[in-house]
Amino acid sequence: MEFDTSATAGLAAWCAGTGIALDGPPRLTLIAGGRSNLTYRVADGTGDRYVLRRPPTGGVLQSAHDVGREYRIITGLATTDVPVPVAHGLCTDETVLGAPFYVMSLVPGTVLAGDEDGAGYPVPARRGASTDLVRVLTAVQRVDVDAVGLGDLGRRDDYGARQLRRWLRQFRLTTRRGLPLVEELHDQLARTIPPQRFTGLVHGDFRPGNVLLSPEGRINAVLDWELATLGDTLADLGWLVATWRQPGEAELLESPTAHPGFASREELVAAYQAGTGRDVSDLPWYQAFALWRLACIFEGIFVRYSAGVMGDDGVDPAAEGERVVRFAEAARDAFARLG
Repeated sequence: MEFDTSATAGLAAWCAGTGIALDGPPRLTLIAGGRSNLTYRVADGTGDRYVLRRPPTGGVLQSAHDVGREYRIITGLATTDVPVPVAHGLCTDETVLGAPFYVMSLVPGTVLAGDEDGAGYPVPARRGASTDLVRVLTAVQRVDVDAVGLGDLGRRDDYGARQLRRWLRQFRLTTRRGLPLVEELHDQLARTIPPQRFTGLVHGDFRPGNVLLSPEGRINAVLDWELATLGDTLADLGWLVATWRQPGEAELLESPTAHPGFASREELVAAYQAGTGRDVSDLPWYQAFALWRLACIFEGIFVRYSAGVMGDDGVDPAAEGERVVRFAEAARDAFARLG
C-alpha cells in the first residue's frame, strides 16, 4: 500500500503530538516478507528511524491483526528478559492512515526468513543463533504475566481446545474452496489433546523469521506478537520444531536452518529440556497441531493476497494456495506418527 502526501502529513502531525522525533516529512517503505500485519520502515531526512505496523487493507477477521494488542504486549515486555523493540506510540484514529497503527524503534539485526538468508548468515554464528532462540523462548515462558500487566491477555486453561476452535472458525470464515482434510485433521487433533502441563505467555509464531539476530548469533529483538496469548507453552516449542528445517528437507515454510552449523531439531529439544527441566513427551502432538494451524493461517494469507490487500511485495497468490494443501498433508503425516 502506498501513502499519499496527506497521509504522510497526518502521520507527521501525529508523531509530533506523540513526541516521536522526525527530521522532515516521513517516508514509508513496505518491508517485504510480512504476511499478516503490514510492516513499514519509516525514514526521515536523517535516514531510517522507526518501524510502523498496521493491519492489511482488507480481509481482516474479527480478533485478527489487532495492532493495539501487539503494542500492549511489547510495552508490557519492556521490563522483562525478552528482547523487544521500544514501543513509541499507538494511534487508534483511523483518519490518520486509514487504520490503527503503532510505531516502534528500528532495531538492528538480520531476519533469517528463508533458505538464502540462512546460507548468507555467518557459519560461526549459526550454532549460537540456534541456542539463543531456545534461551529467549524460555525467557518468554518465564514472564510473570500478572506482574507486567498481561494477565488478562487471554484465558489460561484449555489452550489446545480453544486454539482448535479458533483456527477452524477462522478457516471457515476465510476459505472460498473445499479442503476437507483441514476439517478432518481438526477432529483428529481434538480427540487427542494432551493435558496442559505448563501455562504462560505463548508467542504463537516463534521462529528465526520473527527475530532480529546480531552477526554474532544473539537475538536483538523478538517481533510479530499478533498471535500471542496465554496458554500451553509447549505449543511454541512445537511450532519452532515443526518449522525448523534440516539438511535435505523440502522448504515447506520458509526456513533458513537447512545449512551446516544450525542445530538439529533434537538438539533444540534437548537444549529446551536442559533449560527448563520440563516434560516434552507430548511434543509430537504440538508439531502436528502447528502444521495444521499453518494450513489455516495460510488459507487466510492466500485469500488476502488473491484479493490484493497485502501490498505489492512479490508474493504469488497461487503458490500460497498450494502451500496450504502441503501444510495440511504434512500435518496429516505428523499426526499419523503419533502412534
